[in-house]
Amino acid sequence: MLIERATTADAGEILTVQRAAYVSEAQLYGDPYIPPLIESLEQVRKVIEGAVVLKALDAGRVIGAVRGQVSGTTCLVGRLVVAPDHQGRGIGTALLTALHEAVPEAEAFDLFTGHLSEANLKLYRRLGYRETSRERMDDHLTLIHLRMRPDRSLPQP
Repeated sequence: MLIERATTADAGEILTVQRAAYVSEAQLYGDPYIPPLIESLEQVRKVIEGAVVLKALDAGRVIGAVRGQVSGTTCLVGRLVVAPDHQGRGIGTALLTALHEAVPEAEAFDLFTGHLSEANLKLYRRLGYRETSRERMDDHLTLIHLRMRPDRSLPQP
């Protein structure tokens, strides 16, 4: 597996992986109109142009992606996705770790996920993310906001 910066030419493949990855979330929450499923190709292209977007490749195929948008000293993490046939192999961990390294100026990384998304919460907590707040969106969804502050005081290997 190779992780590298995405280009606008990758937008279609990233959107395909994103939609495949978020189907289970839509089913979990009973909502087929969640933002990752209705985002357009043009919107993905614009994000790639204006943010740090990393892709994971396996034999030339995009199998995962993650976005990071720097806002002040914080990196807002979004759309961590892994193709369903590659989930559970450490790709999400590798993508998040690579994002942390790609944005060394960030003093914190913020993200959110739904309250029923146990696998996501387990991954984020394992990587040092801690809950900062909960936001009730409606009867079937509460967003859990998490933050990770990297320890940059130690020398990097």
